[in-house]
Amino acid sequence: MLPFNAPRISRPWFPGLLLLFSICFGTAASAATDGYTRTRYPIVLIHGMALFDDMLGVSGWYSIPRQLRKGGSNVFVLQVSALNTTELRGEQAARQIETILATTGAEKVNLIGHSHGSPTARYLAGVYPQYVASVTSVHGVNWGTPVADAMQQNLAERNFSGRLFKLVMGAWGALVNTLTGHPLPQSFPLELEALSTAKALAFNAQFPDGMPQQYCGNGAPVANGIYYFSWTGNRVMTNLADLADYGLLASATLMDEPNDGLVPVCSTYLGQVIRDNYRMNHIDAIDHLFGLHSSKDTDPPVVYRQQANRLQQLGL
Repeated sequence: MLPFNAPRISRPWFPGLLLLFSICFGTAASAATDGYTRTRYPIVLIHGMALFDDMLGVSGWYSIPRQLRKGGSNVFVLQVSALNTTELRGEQAARQIETILATTGAEKVNLIGHSHGSPTARYLAGVYPQYVASVTSVHGVNWGTPVADAMQQNLAERNFSGRLFKLVMGAWGALVNTLTGHPLPQSFPLELEALSTAKALAFNAQFPDGMPQQYCGNGAPVANGIYYFSWTGNRVMTNLADLADYGLLASATLMDEPNDGLVPVCSTYLGQVIRDNYRMNHIDAIDHLFGLHSSKDTDPPVVYRQQANRLQQLGL
């Protein structure tokens, strides 16, 4: 309210200022949801070994779902068994995708699988192709990994490290069930078998779409009407403050070829290889721990945004 006898001043400049304010802030707001990541079909994220959808309010993909949604993506994060076979995980994912299709009215989904999530997505594409528009493998274990081979041997020999890992991972699987609210079957031995080189080769024979015919080769970018993509990093230590990097330094010693700390670079190839030399390790690929990564390369969520835009350009 104006004070008593205060002069009433004409403000011919006010409408213009309001318009300028609206343009500036309206542009900034629309830029956040400019449709850059808006795809025709929903994006479905499938986690890898020992991971989860959301636990204690922290996404297993940290800021990636949020960053995708900011650009217009319709994103769903699945919870499948953290430790189990590819086939079981695939069936668990299929039931959730059926619900997604029913509730959204979408005809298909775009699958993005990290680590064990890649063969899980490939299983879905092979068994339920009618649900799948594309499969994107992120640091995927598509040819197995020597790390799983070594741990599987330790279990078979029943040595101290094998027994310790089995105990710890069994407890972790139970904890994931409790804290996510998803009581799913967990089995560390079955998980290792699924990621072993021998099992991967047998799986590839059954589900060959998108896979190179030779190790380190190129796979078909489109098979059975489904688009296939992959990317990976080739660094292990990327941030001194990231405690996960130190564990990856140990597992990297089990491989004698370029790798991300857990998976050899060539093992990740599927379909169109977008890039195989990001300065990222296996954990950076899902934006953990809590967004710590190399400051000398692309921010992980940006790579996912770029992939969503790539899918958009293809009409997917």
